[in-house]
Amino acid sequence: MLLLALDTATPAVTVALHDGTRVLAESRQVDARRHGELLLPAVDRVLAEAGRKLDDVSDIVAGVGPGPYTGLRVGLVTAATFGAVLGVPVHGLCSLDGLAHASGLTGTFVVATDARRKEVYWARYEAGSAASGSAGPRRITRLTEPAVDRPADIADQVAGVPAVGAGAVLYDTVFTGLRREAPEHQSAGALAALAAAKLAAGEELPAPQPMYLRRPDAQVPANYKVVTPR
Repeated sequence: MLLLALDTATPAVTVALHDGTRVLAESRQVDARRHGELLLPAVDRVLAEAGRKLDDVSDIVAGVGPGPYTGLRVGLVTAATFGAVLGVPVHGLCSLDGLAHASGLTGTFVVATDARRKEVYWARYEAGSAASGSAGPRRITRLTEPAVDRPADIADQVAGVPAVGAGAVLYDTVFTGLRREAPEHQSAGALAALAAAKLAAGEELPAPQPMYLRRPDAQVPANYKVVTPR
């Protein structure tokens, strides 16, 4: 297996290569406005660092969000294009799941990313330790479906619960269990490791369909005047 993982659902443009056992190379740049400019150079960079070619890739996994429309579609369209050209399967994984995997937390915790508009994308998780003597990853279960909410509206649900992610950092007066030592932004390496473990266990990964949770920012104005030539 040579798994190419990428995620543009958050301000982090992140790419990684995973051989089924370990991450061979990873790139992460945080820039919310340059997903389209940064993604392909990042792919070239991780391939070069790992000494591999794009033709060597056997599987592709893309973070499906939730995330803003413009950034998220950059990664998904790129993944779909690579898959079509290479003739390899393209898998999807919830981007929040990647952050949950990267957090290293056990027990109940929350992952929250910045959804803009003074909102967060978030979900609650339960994680146990890896089995004794096992080299495999710890078991992580998402307890709630990903949602988008104003932090004040979910304060009672997240107060005191360990929390990770840029959304939790931004609204730390609500996410009072914030773990600042945990990753703030997405890691394609963690996403790849999670996908590799699931594929090795025979699990079927979701299709790479975007998880927007709300309508795009750009919309056709309502009740606009139509002008037609005479």
